[in-house]
Amino acid sequence: MSGHPPFADRRDAGRALGAALAGRLGEAADVVVLGLPRGGVVVAAEVAAALGAALDLVAVRKLGLPWQPELAMGAIAAAGDAVEAVRTDQVLARAHVAPAAFEEVRQRELTELRRREQAYRGIRPPVPLAGRTVVVVDDGLATGATMRAAVAAVRRSHPARVLVAVPVGSPHTCAELAASVDDVVCLWTPASFSAVGQGYGDFGATSDDEVREALATGASGGN
Repeated sequence: MSGHPPFADRRDAGRALGAALAGRLGEAADVVVLGLPRGGVVVAAEVAAALGAALDLVAVRKLGLPWQPELAMGAIAAAGDAVEAVRTDQVLARAHVAPAAFEEVRQRELTELRRREQAYRGIRPPVPLAGRTVVVVDDGLATGATMRAAVAAVRRSHPARVLVAVPVGSPHTCAELAASVDDVVCLWTPASFSAVGQGYGDFGATSDDEVREALATGASGGN
């Protein structure tokens, strides 16, 4: 890479990811692309456009420790009516979090998750997933906690296949996820991975308006 990040920004990464998936999926029909807000939806919009697929989101929230919210003890995700939480066992073991305390955080984050989902999707109903090929997209994978929660929620809707696709990711996390989905596509997995942002020239924050715009644009791609 001669010292340069492989992707200019999320849209550039999404176009590259879309091209890779088009080659991987071939003529696979009935594909749905789900993006993880916020940045993952921008990447997913480009993927959906490349595949001529329906676009939607799978809402996710980190579950932070009650006294140290920036440290994830798990994550929660919603795909349609299905909600799943995953736990980060090593953090929970070290922190000695009581089940009641975990549940309190889960409930609070579920409320915020549903609020954001409504704000992003508006009145559009979730895209049906049963029997379809579902591609779950984020702008990158670090620990993979939110992606694991997203995959678990998607599985509850009984898709035919589930793929995880990201432009950049930790080699360990990408390999670990391969055991729980049908395929994983990570375009760039640097041995010296430190953060998702190292794969991008521009990794600025994605606004809520950008998420809504991407979803509105992609809504006509399929259903």
